[in-house]
Amino acid sequence: MVILTQVLGYATKLPRNFRRRGLIDSLRLHVAGGAGGSGLPRYGGIGGAGGNVYVISENNLILKDVKHRLKDVNLKAGTGGTSTKKGLIGVPGTDLNISIPNGITVYDENRIKLGQVNSKNPKLMVAKGGKGGCENTGYCGLKGEKRTIVLDLQLLADVGLIGFPNAGKSTFLSAISKAKPKIADYPFTTIRPQIGTVTYKDYRQISVADLPGLIEGAHVNKGMGHKFLKHIERTKLLLFIVDIHGCQVSFKHVHRSCLETVLLLNKEIELYNPDLLERPAMIIINKMDMEGANEIYDEIKPKLNNLSEFLSEFDEAIQPKRVLQFDDILTASLKSKDADEMLVIKEKIRFIIDKYEEEKAFAEDMNSNEDNLLANLKRRAQQFAPTLI
Repeated sequence: MVILTQVLGYATKLPRNFRRRGLIDSLRLHVAGGAGGSGLPRYGGIGGAGGNVYVISENNLILKDVKHRLKDVNLKAGTGGTSTKKGLIGVPGTDLNISIPNGITVYDENRIKLGQVNSKNPKLMVAKGGKGGCENTGYCGLKGEKRTIVLDLQLLADVGLIGFPNAGKSTFLSAISKAKPKIADYPFTTIRPQIGTVTYKDYRQISVADLPGLIEGAHVNKGMGHKFLKHIERTKLLLFIVDIHGCQVSFKHVHRSCLETVLLLNKEIELYNPDLLERPAMIIINKMDMEGANEIYDEIKPKLNNLSEFLSEFDEAIQPKRVLQFDDILTASLKSKDADEMLVIKEKIRFIIDKYEEEKAFAEDMNSNEDNLLANLKRRAQQFAPTLI
């Protein structure tokens, strides 16, 4: 697999062992419920129902384990037993249970959500077995339901790193955690999500997910847009990292300035899932050690603090309907891995996450108290209200 086109001057192939490593975050399976058994019309015998296919949650399991366990991706439940003179009601077919990791979302081939397997819902039927032969079916057993399912994993991390290729996300992850993502001076270095853990002096830990760089059009699944954007859906904080000098991923798009980069990332997320704009967000303006960086930042700082007031200055094609309000804006030279700089960033991340978690907990307590109050009022009203005879 060539990671960049020869037009950009890179045609280096990834080492085979690197391509094999990493996270499997999606697995496609073909499942079928068992066929129903034949009935016995002479005696009114009913065939056994075909077995169902279920996915069942199992702790300490990853999708790579599921892939290795299954000898075949075409999976079928047992066929229902045929009705006989000695047994007029056929034996039901054996159900097929597929163990999958906890927290997996299951979709069909049309991306329609079938359900999620978690601690509250540990079992989900994904293909129903066929009905056994009876009078209504002419005593013929019916075929089981067939479908293609996709087991989809969304990373569970506190912080999701968002940016275009080569903005410095992997460099940031390596600087604040013990994670060792592949880092190089060309775009698209990260091809699989990476997770690092930030450990504080009081042993508090915050997980950070480094997602492969987006490209323009990621919301319509250009590049591998949906594959990467889905992982920010379960994060608590969106952390944008952008290059002070902007970026140009391909010759199909003009060079984007730093502010245009921010707006484009904002719009890609909005078009993918506007609810994500409700999340707390902060931004790091990276590569401040480069020539002319301070002058550019002094020029864009007033606009960066209130982008919505300056939207008219930009091309309509990159204008989001709703502009993100950042909880904090920091500048950095992530490549230098300056300890003081990293400490400030780590403390800002912790402060924002804790602040929003406290607000969320307070809101939940208020709602709970309101529900309890309403329940008490209804109970008292029923207790003391006049009874109609």
